[in-house]
Amino acid sequence: MPHPFGIRARDEIKQIAADCVDEVARLLCMAPAAVESAKAAGGARAASLEVSDDLDVFNRLLLERHWSDGLPAMPPTRERVKAMLQHTSRKPDDIVGAVAPAFGVATVERIAINAVMAGCYPEYLPVLIAATEAIADPRFNLRAIQATTNPAAVFMIINGPIAKQIGVNGGGNCLGPGAWANATLGRAMRLILQNIGGAQAGEMDQATQGQPGKYTFCCAENEEANPWQPLHVERGFSKEQSTVTTVGALGTWNLNTHAKNAEELLRVIGDTMAFPASSDYIFGGEPWLILAPEHAEVLRRDGMSKVDVKKRLWQTSQLAASRLSAKELARTQAGRRAELGEITRDSLLPVSRSAEDIGIIVAGGTGTHSVYIPMSGHVRSVTKEIK
Repeated sequence: MPHPFGIRARDEIKQIAADCVDEVARLLCMAPAAVESAKAAGGARAASLEVSDDLDVFNRLLLERHWSDGLPAMPPTRERVKAMLQHTSRKPDDIVGAVAPAFGVATVERIAINAVMAGCYPEYLPVLIAATEAIADPRFNLRAIQATTNPAAVFMIINGPIAKQIGVNGGGNCLGPGAWANATLGRAMRLILQNIGGAQAGEMDQATQGQPGKYTFCCAENEEANPWQPLHVERGFSKEQSTVTTVGALGTWNLNTHAKNAEELLRVIGDTMAFPASSDYIFGGEPWLILAPEHAEVLRRDGMSKVDVKKRLWQTSQLAASRLSAKELARTQAGRRAELGEITRDSLLPVSRSAEDIGIIVAGGTGTHSVYIPMSGHVRSVTKEIK
């Protein structure tokens, strides 16, 4: 769709819609066939390219060919890619999935190439294979964040034994600097989204501003500090299994509160979640919370389970529809009428379709800081086993 169109007159919008409708219909009809066709033809091995071993020359080539995310990259030599591939039993030309919106075929080898470019160690490859399976899953709805004006990024949550084995940080600064695994895994996902999925910034990726999380967004859950079941066990995996969960995140909000009882803590967190410029309220989303261990302990001490926390937050985060702009109220009335019935300015809007849709992990170090992560409204998180 040609941008910008939010400030155009209705007659102009009508003409844009008329011009686009045939193309939309054509793409809707061909998309499944395009995916199958791409999968059938896309398992070929990667071609080789002779390049100077000068890093400046190599990185300038990446920029010219639109293979760069804007940061220096490691050359994916035959030797480095071969070393990476030794950490999976899958064949290099095995197809992991088709990555929207270009439906580029993610083979094991192509994932490995982007992992090398991001600086990943070879033992990280199984995490990226599972993460690519997750974003290619139709439930995740990758198209909704790859070609949007929203600042959407893929956030990866690592659970299970592999987090410690490869050094994924789930403690202090888990979303910040200092952990090689967190940084390079998150960056490799960005390169996969761009180089295989085709979401080039300023082209298919139409983010108005974007966000720093689009460079690297990855952490482990702090399972030792978690008073409840860790995320992967909550989702049906055993504690001994390792998983990666992909989340379509729109950013991070610092929740700094020294509240020392559960009722007050959940009241202020829920009240912070309820902001009118939120996709979650318009579409009924799947927002996430990263609870600090100190906040999780307050809730545990007051006898609250994770289910209790979700139910309470679902209540305390309800947003008065009157706080929405007229345009957003109309969008909400259209988008959530089947779910909520008639919506008026007096209605209270839940942040998600159900309390279970609120995602919660425990991560971070000392301090009274939790993190709220609003979601891209049409995306649902997906968890895959790391094999």
